[in-house]
Parts: sequence; structure tokens; C-alpha cells
Amino acid sequence: MEKVQVFIVGAGPSGLATAACLSKLSIPYIIAEREDCIMSLWQKYTYDRLKLHIAKEFCELPHMAYPTDSPTYLPKDQFLRYMEDYVKHFNISPKFNTSVESCMYDEVRKCWVVTTHNKVDGPTMYASNFLVVATGENSMGYVPEIVGLQSFPSETIHSSSYKSGNDYVGKSVLVVGCGNSGFEIAHDLAVHGANTSIIIRSPLHVMTKELIHLGMVLSTWHLPLKLVDLILMIVAYILLGDLSKYGIVRPNIGPLTLKAKTGRSAVIDTGTTKLIKKGDIKVFGPISCIRGNLIEFADGNERYYDAIVFATGYKSTANIWLKNDMGMLNSDGIPKKDFPNHWKGANGLYNVGFARRGLAGIAHDANIVASDIHTNIEMTYFN
Repeated sequence: MEKVQVFIVGAGPSGLATAACLSKLSIPYIIAEREDCIMSLWQKYTYDRLKLHIAKEFCELPHMAYPTDSPTYLPKDQFLRYMEDYVKHFNISPKFNTSVESCMYDEVRKCWVVTTHNKVDGPTMYASNFLVVATGENSMGYVPEIVGLQSFPSETIHSSSYKSGNDYVGKSVLVVGCGNSGFEIAHDLAVHGANTSIIIRSPLHVMTKELIHLGMVLSTWHLPLKLVDLILMIVAYILLGDLSKYGIVRPNIGPLTLKAKTGRSAVIDTGTTKLIKKGDIKVFGPISCIRGNLIEFADGNERYYDAIVFATGYKSTANIWLKNDMGMLNSDGIPKKDFPNHWKGANGLYNVGFARRGLAGIAHDANIVASDIHTNIEMTYFN
């Protein structure tokens, strides 16, 4: 059994940020990644037009700024280049193609026993003093259960498999899900000539990226959150108009308050609302059932579709391999405690990237986790 001070699961932004913070404190670690590259979600499972919708000043990872000539909102390729430079700068060397089979705290040895499997080396066991769950909330694509879905004879994919609207020219496509991915994929489909529809089931805030930037800046001035929300909603109404007539209804609380309380982000408009107003993107409510290519909606509407894209989010898989976390995660693999007390469990167990606060939340988690590990090591040494 190989001994290690800290074992990090996942080489996405959360795991890499944690590794960098540990390096700054000269704390040795091992980082395991089930895929064959860093940032696998971004590199393999995102659509081509993806970019950061939050200004770069709020998206930096610890101890390394973006290049000064970077655009305010980084496209996918430039963000990945930043992450590759980040790995080189901190000399991070993940163990790729290494899946974590189980992590269990050993009360006798007082350590975490981590069992991994590598495609080349086979199974390996580690004894780690600290364990950092850095797989995040987006480990596996989620597709809801819909009556008759199995009868749909044409293509159904999760947004993680969607690349470009070039593949759907002239086809009728239904996008299920009205988060940022759903809105952006619907826009991409429509501009590429697909007959596009989107399902919007629940209230949501639609903002521009500039408005979100304004809100984040105003928040740093320590203005009341309700006041900032009011400003954002008034300006959004001026810019976008009354969207309720198109099936887009606002929640009862403001966008920043909603994010703070539930983790639900406002949807960033990249031109989708304009296409909805023009009728190029049709809006429907919940699906009642599916009968072959015919989809019936709860309001009685029916339409035939050639493809369905499920932009319905992801779920955590951490609770599958984390065997005795002493109550840090719930049954969905999400921390039981709310921000800012979500990041720490018992017996040297931590999580990074589960606060639903984007890259800024990841940076916060990584810093505080590394600092806490450093404090515990020092306490053990001096005792």
C-alpha cells in the first residue's frame, strides 16, 4: 500500500486548483483522473461555442492570473490553454486513466484507504492522511425519466455529446432544459437552420453577461443584495423587454439572491431571446408523453421531432465510491452543509467545487482546504 499525504480525486479545475494550493505550501499529493487528460469535461463533453460568461477577473484560479491580453470573456480554447499553462506552472502530474474504485476511512490505521484501477497498471491501493473529493457536481450527465422516451426512434443525446448545429440543419430539434447550456444550444441550432424548440418548465432570470458582471462588481461594494438584484432586474427589463409573453417568467426573488440561496444561476442571453421573439425558437412547457416521433406537451400541444437534446444538467457520482464519509455528502453526492461550511467532513475529508459558485467558488474552496490541511499537518508535527 503506497502512502501519501493527500489524495485528490479528479483533475478538473477543482483538483488542479487544490494541487496548486498544496504545492505552494510544499504539501505532497497524488491526483487521480479517470480520463486521459485534464479538464475532460471541457475538452471532451462540451459544445464548440462554449465560453466563460463570467468576466475573467472573477474566474482566476489561485496563484496564477490570466494573460493580460486575454479577452474579458474567455472562449473555450483560451480557457483550456490557461489550464494547460496552469498545470505546467505548478508541475502538476495527474495519474491519468485511473479510476477510483473506493475510498474508505480505516479507523485502525487512521487513514483513508483508496483503491484505484489503472488501465495499464491494474489495481493500486493508497493510504492517505487526507482525501479531497474534487470530482464536482458534473460527473455524469442526467437525463430525466419521461413517459414513452424509449419509443422515440430518432436521436436522443445529452448536452455533453452535443458539438455543433451543423449536424442538425433542416431537422426539427427539441432542447429539453432551460439553463445556460439549453439556451446556448437552442441558439446554435437555430442559427444553423434547425427547426428549434426549447422546454422552459420553471421561472428563470435572463441576463446579459455585462449585467452579471455589473452585479458581481456591485456586490464587492457591499451593497445590499436586494438592491443589486433590483438594479439588475430593472436594466434587464429595459434591455430584453417583457419575456413573460414568450413563456419566460421571472422567479419571485432576484438573480443574485437566488444564486446565493439555491445555487441556480441566471441564464446568460447570447441572442436566444431575440430568436424566441422572432419565432425562430419555439417555447413549450413540460412534456406529457412521447409517442414515437410525436411529443405531447402538458398544455395539449403536439409536435414531431427528429432529435432531442437533453440539456438537463449533471449529477455527482462521489457517493458511489466514497464509502464512509461520516455524513459530508447526501444521497445525491452533494454536501449536506450549505456554503460557506460545505467544504469539510470528518477524519481529513474535504470537497472542492461543490458550492455552485463557479470558478470563484473553486478558488475559494481550494485555498481554504489547502490551508486547513497545512494547519492539521503542523498540529500533528508539533504534538
